Amino acid sequence: MQVKFTEDGYGETKQLNEVVESSNELKSFLINYVGEKSNPDNGEVTVDHIVNVMSEDFPEFLMAVAEENWIRGYEQAMTDVEEGEKIFDEFTKDQKESDSESN
Repeated sequence: MQVKFTEDGYGETKQLNEVVESSNELKSFLINYVGEKSNPDNGEVTVDHIVNVMSEDFPEFLMAVAEENWIRGYEQAMTDVEEGEKIFDEFTKDQKESDSESN
Protein backbone atom coordinates (compact mmCIF):
# COMPACT_ATOMS: atom_id res chain seq x y z
CA MET A 1 0.00 0.00 0.00
CA GLN A 2 1.41 3.37 -0.97
CA VAL A 3 0.80 6.40 1.18
CA LYS A 4 0.72 9.86 -0.35
CA PHE A 5 1.15 12.79 2.02
CA THR A 6 -1.12 15.75 1.48
CA GLU A 7 -0.14 19.40 1.90
CA ASP A 8 -1.30 19.34 5.52
CA GLY A 9 1.01 16.39 6.23
CA TYR A 10 -1.59 13.66 6.53
CA GLY A 11 -1.10 10.35 4.80
CA GLU A 12 -3.61 9.30 2.20
CA THR A 13 -3.84 5.97 0.44
CA LYS A 14 -5.12 5.34 -3.07
CA GLN A 15 -7.75 2.99 -1.63
CA LEU A 16 -9.58 5.90 0.02
CA ASN A 17 -10.40 7.36 -3.39
CA GLU A 18 -11.61 4.10 -4.90
CA VAL A 19 -15.25 4.03 -5.94
CA VAL A 20 -17.10 1.24 -4.14
CA GLU A 21 -18.92 -1.19 -6.42
CA SER A 22 -22.14 -2.83 -5.29
CA SER A 23 -21.01 -6.47 -5.36
CA ASN A 24 -22.92 -7.81 -2.35
CA GLU A 25 -25.83 -6.94 -0.07
CA LEU A 26 -23.75 -5.17 2.57
CA LYS A 27 -21.92 -3.02 0.02
CA SER A 28 -25.23 -2.12 -1.61
CA PHE A 29 -26.62 -1.06 1.75
CA LEU A 30 -23.53 1.01 2.60
CA ILE A 31 -23.40 2.65 -0.83
CA ASN A 32 -27.06 3.66 -0.61
CA TYR A 33 -26.84 4.81 3.01
CA VAL A 34 -23.61 6.77 2.53
CA GLY A 35 -24.76 8.15 -0.82
CA GLU A 36 -27.93 9.57 0.73
CA LYS A 37 -26.05 10.93 3.74
CA SER A 38 -23.02 12.47 2.00
CA ASN A 39 -24.57 13.21 -1.40
CA PRO A 40 -21.31 13.15 -3.43
CA ASP A 41 -21.14 15.60 -6.34
CA ASN A 42 -20.60 12.93 -8.99
CA GLY A 43 -22.92 10.41 -7.33
CA GLU A 44 -20.10 7.94 -6.73
CA VAL A 45 -19.44 6.69 -3.22
CA THR A 46 -15.78 6.17 -2.36
CA VAL A 47 -14.14 4.32 0.49
CA ASP A 48 -13.35 7.72 2.01
CA HIS A 49 -17.05 8.64 2.00
CA ILE A 50 -17.87 5.41 3.83
CA VAL A 51 -15.11 5.94 6.41
CA ASN A 52 -16.32 9.49 7.09
CA VAL A 53 -19.95 8.44 7.54
CA MET A 54 -18.96 5.45 9.68
CA SER A 55 -16.85 7.72 11.89
CA GLU A 56 -19.90 9.88 12.51
CA ASP A 57 -22.59 7.19 12.78
CA PHE A 58 -20.70 4.16 14.12
CA PRO A 59 -17.41 5.31 15.68
CA GLU A 60 -17.26 2.24 17.94
CA PHE A 61 -16.80 0.02 14.90
CA LEU A 62 -13.97 2.08 13.45
CA MET A 63 -12.28 2.37 16.85
CA ALA A 64 -12.33 -1.41 17.25
CA VAL A 65 -10.73 -1.83 13.81
CA ALA A 66 -8.20 0.95 14.47
CA GLU A 67 -7.23 -0.43 17.88
CA GLU A 68 -6.77 -3.93 16.52
CA ASN A 69 -4.68 -2.56 13.65
CA TRP A 70 -2.55 -0.53 16.08
CA ILE A 71 -1.98 -3.53 18.36
CA ARG A 72 -0.97 -5.75 15.44
CA GLY A 73 1.33 -3.06 14.09
CA TYR A 74 2.93 -2.60 17.50
CA GLU A 75 3.45 -6.35 17.90
CA GLN A 76 5.01 -6.53 14.43
CA ALA A 77 7.32 -3.61 15.27
CA MET A 78 8.48 -5.37 18.42
CA THR A 79 9.15 -8.57 16.45
CA ASP A 80 11.10 -6.57 13.87
CA VAL A 81 13.20 -4.94 16.61
CA GLU A 82 13.98 -8.34 18.17
CA GLU A 83 14.98 -9.78 14.79
CA GLY A 84 17.09 -6.71 14.06
CA GLU A 85 18.86 -7.08 17.39
CA LYS A 86 19.61 -10.75 16.64
CA ILE A 87 21.04 -9.86 13.24
CA PHE A 88 23.10 -7.04 14.74
CA ASP A 89 24.41 -9.28 17.54
CA GLU A 90 25.42 -11.97 15.03
CA PHE A 91 27.11 -9.37 12.84
CA THR A 92 29.07 -7.82 15.73
CA LYS A 93 30.03 -11.29 16.99
CA ASP A 94 31.33 -12.21 13.53
CA GLN A 95 33.18 -8.88 13.33
CA LYS A 96 34.85 -9.44 16.72
CA GLU A 97 35.86 -12.97 15.73
CA SER A 98 37.36 -11.82 12.43
CA ASP A 99 39.15 -8.96 14.18
CA SER A 100 40.65 -11.33 16.78
CA GLU A 101 41.70 -13.78 14.05
CA SER A 102 43.51 -11.06 12.11
CA ASN A 103 45.47 -9.98 15.21
